[in-house]
Amino acid sequence: MRRITGNAKEETLIELQSAADSQITDDSSGNGVGVLLERAQLPGHIETDKLQPTRDTVFFRDGVRRIDFVLSYVDDKDEKKQERRRAFEANLEKIGLQLETEDKSDSKDQKTYFLKIHAPWDVLATYADVLKIKVPFRESDIPHGQDVPLEWLSRPFRLPDDIIRPQCDYFTYPFDKNKTDFFLIEDKDTFFPPSTRNRIVFYILARCPYYAEGRKDREKTGIKRLLSNGTFNAAFPLHDCRYWKKARKDDGESERYNLYKHWARFLCFYKEQPLNLIRKYYGEKIGIYFAWLGFYTEMLFFAAIMGLICFTYGVLSYDDNISSKEICDPEIGGSIVMCPLCDKKCPFWKLNSTCLSSWQSHLFDNEGTVFFAIFMGIWVTLFLEFWKRRQARLEYQWDLVDFEEEQQQLQIRPEFEIKCTKRRINKITQESEPYLPFSSKCARFSLSATTVLLWISLIVACIIGVIAYRLAVYAAFASIIKDPLRKIQLVGRFITPQLATSVTASCINFAIIMILNFFYEKVAVWITDMEIPKTHLEYENKLTMKMFLFQFVNYYSSCFYVAFFKGKFVGYPGAYSYMLGNLTKLRNEECDPGGCLIELTTQLVIVMAGKQLWGNIQEALLPLMRNWWSSRKGRHNPENHYSRWEQDYVLQNFSQLGLFYEYLEMVIQFGFITLFVASFPLAPLLALFNNILEIRVDAWKFTTQFRRPVASKARNIGAWQEILNAVAILSVVTNAFIMAFTSDMIPRMVYLYVLSKDRSMSGYVNSSLSIYNISQIHPQNMPEERWYDNSTTTCRYRDYRNPPGHQREYDHNMQFWHILAAKMAFIIIMEHVVFVVKFFVAWMIPDVPSDVKARIKRERYLIQEYLHNYEVERLKMQLSASFITEPCSEMTLTSDKQEMLSECL
Repeated sequence: MRRITGNAKEETLIELQSAADSQITDDSSGNGVGVLLERAQLPGHIETDKLQPTRDTVFFRDGVRRIDFVLSYVDDKDEKKQERRRAFEANLEKIGLQLETEDKSDSKDQKTYFLKIHAPWDVLATYADVLKIKVPFRESDIPHGQDVPLEWLSRPFRLPDDIIRPQCDYFTYPFDKNKTDFFLIEDKDTFFPPSTRNRIVFYILARCPYYAEGRKDREKTGIKRLLSNGTFNAAFPLHDCRYWKKARKDDGESERYNLYKHWARFLCFYKEQPLNLIRKYYGEKIGIYFAWLGFYTEMLFFAAIMGLICFTYGVLSYDDNISSKEICDPEIGGSIVMCPLCDKKCPFWKLNSTCLSSWQSHLFDNEGTVFFAIFMGIWVTLFLEFWKRRQARLEYQWDLVDFEEEQQQLQIRPEFEIKCTKRRINKITQESEPYLPFSSKCARFSLSATTVLLWISLIVACIIGVIAYRLAVYAAFASIIKDPLRKIQLVGRFITPQLATSVTASCINFAIIMILNFFYEKVAVWITDMEIPKTHLEYENKLTMKMFLFQFVNYYSSCFYVAFFKGKFVGYPGAYSYMLGNLTKLRNEECDPGGCLIELTTQLVIVMAGKQLWGNIQEALLPLMRNWWSSRKGRHNPENHYSRWEQDYVLQNFSQLGLFYEYLEMVIQFGFITLFVASFPLAPLLALFNNILEIRVDAWKFTTQFRRPVASKARNIGAWQEILNAVAILSVVTNAFIMAFTSDMIPRMVYLYVLSKDRSMSGYVNSSLSIYNISQIHPQNMPEERWYDNSTTTCRYRDYRNPPGHQREYDHNMQFWHILAAKMAFIIIMEHVVFVVKFFVAWMIPDVPSDVKARIKRERYLIQEYLHNYEVERLKMQLSASFITEPCSEMTLTSDKQEMLSECL
């Protein structure tokens, strides 16, 4: 076919017609569309072309052929690029694709060419057969309606039926070009939906060579390489309309407008998501992501409610906290002199200086926290099991039950075909295919593993640096306190040295995390590309594991330090432990008498809330500011002056790894609310508010800020499912250890039920502090300002050791061993109880609902029956035709066949 190019005379006619049409208001129903004019016979154009009254269209200039893909480029007089484009376009035309070029003089910037691509029926049918795309052949007669009790309660949260289910339910079967009369083909132009069409065209573009005829150059293949070397600037399918108003009636459906109106606006936050419409417009891979995110948010509601109840219990039991009362009491806490928390700069201090932090700690460290930790261990199991059921239902509804290896995800990547020059025979297909030699694979894996370990070591080094900061800065904050006689020592008005150190260290750690994230993304992609994965699925899985490993260490290492290492290796006065041994003068940190849990809470809140806030700024505010001018420009330009392809061209490109970062963000959040939730019961509530916003922000980005992505299939969330399972198992262990070793719950329970004479918490503070003789403190540990009275001969410290003068002074006493035994028993009991319940719940809840299993079996049976009847009738027709002695025209025979086949179907 010939290239179709723009024409100045023709565009003048378009503008004259558009000027008249622009006076008619184009309302949301699509009225007011001008009548098409017959195009004058112009040189270089097909006779059937018709003049369009607007350039805001998804069709060629003839108004008939749909634009399935758009390529853009700038003619920079580079002969090599011009040669590549000519060869590439010529090869596309040989395949059967039809092309139409928009001249640069018609674009807004006067320098960008747009190459529009249309796939005719023969091309679509051929590649639909190759890709085994399932298409409808009969309307389903299996009822899907279910009577929902109290359905009227859900009506405010529901969307219109035409939005929830945008198309009828059909039986489907992989397309076969030789059996076109088996399928429900009413109109060949609309039989394949736009999402399927752009998927087929992209498959062709990714494998079409751009070398000249007669030459063989394996590296010169695919649109990806043409984009990377600058031959083309962009490649994208078109949105079907502008997001703020419907398309004209002759331009087809307005699915983008419906998605924006019913899904992307924040005022719809309480409405259900139109998952079927999302799947139809964007493809199953994006649809399954929003289905998972919506289900995760729904399940967070129950965790948030329970966490709020536990926090409320901590607030209501505020006045019953006897331990905090003793710490704040001037007669008890005010009379206890504590040993210095650092060398030289830290003075002796009164216990009641931690009055405020002890009250704060009680809000999160109380009896309800144990129940909440156990609840979350069971909640995470319910979430994963119910998601499997929801996923199985979606697989059936979206026709993904038999989606396996033949689909796009497991096809060989073009990059693998290009870089792997060696070939061998596939034992299964008996066809020659490229492969990566074992020696090369081992070398690449070794380099990848070494790089990963190197960067993880960098994270550990940064964490050690933050710990050193905490130790040094604590001494600086403590030295600010000049008046040793103050009963409550404060930095500022309400901030103790411990809290000030924790907050500033957490902020610095968060800044380091954000900086390292920037580099980790680049490193992970580079390592994965270097390994040359064979398939798209393998590439995504390898990148997923590397990025999650980096992010896991990066985000959680500081929380693990506070939870399991801080205050555990301190020593005691006279035998303190130092960071990196005696090489430094930085003494290991001690926990506050109120416990380390409040510091873990502070660390978790700052990192989790900071990450969510920064993520929302990146996802919403920055794109909004960056694209505000472009959107405003697009809205205020007349349709005939601002084409559909130019409107989409100025939008952001949605990369192949776009969903990867969305999943990664949510899985990291999932780790925060499960691994360390015992220290902060309000974490699920923060995650719930964030995710309600996240759904609408992501929806807004997809509908307004991104070009339309190429539709792709996926039956599940991939490697993220296994990561979630691993995090769920690890969360049981971490929360058990947090309750045992970070919280003061077990020591309080041992005192209450074993040591207390009146079964009350009175005297617990005194019992939890050991005594040390001040005269035995080494001079290097003594503070520079000695303000204690001459009558004060001892100081207290947080530990369970024998007092001075004891036969085994300063060794651990029996209370220490009782508490340690209770902690180990608690860990074993909690883990076993939660794991038993988890496995029992997982066993009780089947992964696939019984009704879905029955529907799948019923559908498979009916498909085989219909296919058998079709083949029988087709054979009958062939046999009857062979016995016909009277000559008949080919047209009559074909007509009779079609009538018989239609009766059969």
